Amino acid sequence: MIVRISNEGQYEVSDDDVPELNELDNEAVMSCQASDERAFREVFGRLLDYVRTHGRLVPDDELFGSDIILPPPDVSLAEAQREFQGDGLIPG
Repeated sequence: MIVRISNEGQYEVSDDDVPELNELDNEAVMSCQASDERAFREVFGRLLDYVRTHGRLVPDDELFGSDIILPPPDVSLAEAQREFQGDGLIPG
C-alpha cells in the first residue's frame, strides 16, 4: 500500500500494518468529531510516525499512485475535520 504524507513524500507500507493504521485513523476521526485539538494532534502525530517508521520511503524517481493521502503534519483541526469523518481516510 502506498501512503502519501502531503508535503513530505510517499511511503510503501505493508498490508500487515493496515489494521494499526486503521485504528489510528479511527481515533483521529473521533478526536475531530469531538473538536478535541489536543487529542487530534497526539493521535495524528502517532499516525504519521507509524507511517514513517513502518513504511519504506519511496524514492522521488519512482512513481506510484497513492492508495491513501494523509494531510500535511501542520494540518489545522478545521481542515482535518473535513477529511477525518465517517470511516476516515484508511479503509478498514
